[in-house]
Amino acid sequence: MTAELVRGQNHPVSVSRVEVRVSAGAPVLALASLADEQGRISGPAALAHPAAPARPGLGALGAAADRHAFTVDLDAVEADVHRVAVVLALPPGGAVRFGAVPAPYVAVAAEGGAELAGFTLTGLDVETAVVAVELYRRQGAWKVRAVGQGYATGLAALLTDGGLPEAEATALAAAVLGATAPLDGADRTLATMPTQVRDLGAPVDGPPRDTPLQDTGPQDAVPAPVTPTAGAPDTIPVPTHPYAGTPGPAIPATPGPATPGPGDGAGGQPTIDYAHPRRRRTSTEPPEPGPRPAPAAEPGQPPRPVAGDAAGWSMEERLYNQVWGMFEDLARAVAAYRGAVEFADSRMDRELDDALSDPRHRLGGSGNVARDTARARHDELVARARAVLDRDLVQLAAEVEVVEPALPAAYARWDNPVWHGRLVPEEGPLALRLGDLTLPERPDLRIPMLMRFPLERGLWIDNGRTGSEAAMAMDTDRLRRAAMDMAVAHMVRLLAVQPAGRLSVHVIDAAGAGAASLAPLVNAGVLASPPAAGAAGVTRTLAQLTRRVDLVQMALRAGAPEELPADVDRAEQLLVVHDFPHGFDDRAVTQLRYLADEGPAVGVHLLMVADRDEASAYGPLLDPLWRSLMRLSPVPDNHLADPWVQHAWTFAPDVPPPGSRVLEQALERMVRARRNGG
Repeated sequence: MTAELVRGQNHPVSVSRVEVRVSAGAPVLALASLADEQGRISGPAALAHPAAPARPGLGALGAAADRHAFTVDLDAVEADVHRVAVVLALPPGGAVRFGAVPAPYVAVAAEGGAELAGFTLTGLDVETAVVAVELYRRQGAWKVRAVGQGYATGLAALLTDGGLPEAEATALAAAVLGATAPLDGADRTLATMPTQVRDLGAPVDGPPRDTPLQDTGPQDAVPAPVTPTAGAPDTIPVPTHPYAGTPGPAIPATPGPATPGPGDGAGGQPTIDYAHPRRRRTSTEPPEPGPRPAPAAEPGQPPRPVAGDAAGWSMEERLYNQVWGMFEDLARAVAAYRGAVEFADSRMDRELDDALSDPRHRLGGSGNVARDTARARHDELVARARAVLDRDLVQLAAEVEVVEPALPAAYARWDNPVWHGRLVPEEGPLALRLGDLTLPERPDLRIPMLMRFPLERGLWIDNGRTGSEAAMAMDTDRLRRAAMDMAVAHMVRLLAVQPAGRLSVHVIDAAGAGAASLAPLVNAGVLASPPAAGAAGVTRTLAQLTRRVDLVQMALRAGAPEELPADVDRAEQLLVVHDFPHGFDDRAVTQLRYLADEGPAVGVHLLMVADRDEASAYGPLLDPLWRSLMRLSPVPDNHLADPWVQHAWTFAPDVPPPGSRVLEQALERMVRARRNGG
């Protein structure tokens, strides 16, 4: 039986040779893009089209038509191809938008046999190019996912979103569509030459790009940034491919869905390069061995999960990628389930309305039969969708159980035994765990929330009671203590996973209200200086860090980053501000905003523990500051959104269990190891 997919839903592919069948009510061009595990198209040669040379595993693609069929041999595609996306584009001279033609239908079938899964691309409007479905590799097995991601500005925007530079994507789209345009005379001879189609002014096999293919909705318009007011969702930044030696993508440093592309973000906003500065490798340095193959499962069962079963140069990078893979899988699995339930609800409502409006159903009890039939169809659809979701959730839960114990200290929960081992890191972490993320469909399935380090965006722990319902139900003093304890846990984690001298932590606690929480750090002597108190302490600390930012910026502009005064600390700097704006005057507020904006690029990072309402006297002056920070809550709260389907995720902070001394013990081992030289 064919699996009828809805947008976001996936389905296993049980055969290695499949046939992709496209049926449309108007001529369309069927293409296939070949991408790596992160959805990046490596270059023009990774787009299969009628005028392109054959690629391993892909059958021939035909010219624009209302029906297409081509084969894909999943065992024969290149090893670095993890996603084969079926792209539909409107050719020149035909329909001007997909909303003006019948909804296309794409099916994946056994070669010459029955369909395995099908997807009808409904809801399209002004789009002229669309990713219909994708075949993707997951834990050694292949699946098909219904995507339905359209682009109003056409094939060039789709290719740019897939990782090609804008100029290269525009040239490739023009060449592909130009080859399908009506031609005559000399123009036909020139345009049909394969070399003219392939010669795009750039190497065919260029370096891999780092921008993952994003699910940005039915159109490719850039969404407006979200202002993180209390209770507003803050989109978690899309992770980049952490392979060594490759630059990270351009991601706006303000909250909101990430928009890929080189250079500055949309509207001239600053961009973030998440590439790890100490993990550059040369092309001659061999990568570490790849992940172990998944153990064989019972026939018909999915492969057993393995920790580190993802791409990466090291186990740390593979685990990082695997965690983000689980995050995306859970987001899309739940999106498919919710979409199916919504479809079932709307269809039942429509069928019930039809039954009530038909005079024939008002007599003889036939109306009751129609209503019962509609409800039965609804329940069957929901049950089938739930069965698919439960299958995916069981697999993800098994993967989490395997991955959690294998995480390094930077990624691990505080109850992980890794914190009881020796803490002598040789290099800084790739990322940090901030907490856990859950969805109501399976609240016990916790996905680690990881953020890349060095932090390219400051953190804001909201200790205000107006931020969420959970915060409003909590006593003010307890909430403020929980927020500061959460900040201290982050500080201890950061210090414990850094080599000695790699990170300096400064604390501003103008009123001394955080002294109890800060005691373990003060007693261990790991802070750069005692917590700054009073207005004088605030002024002194901000002046010191502002001077460092100015000097490093000048050195970088002069091309002499090592020519810094001897009294400038070259380590990464973390400034923790508690009880803002207590102790801050207008000049100090301006300096804080400057550090938030300019600091991350030169190694000065900000972690604020604050109630936005207490700073309301400054009005809109501080809006840019709040927008630049990732808002976190010290109590479980659903204020974060994923970058794919924008679910509201419940964030739970990662703090030590009640009564635990893990922070003190971690600090003691860290200080002892550094005192003894490892």
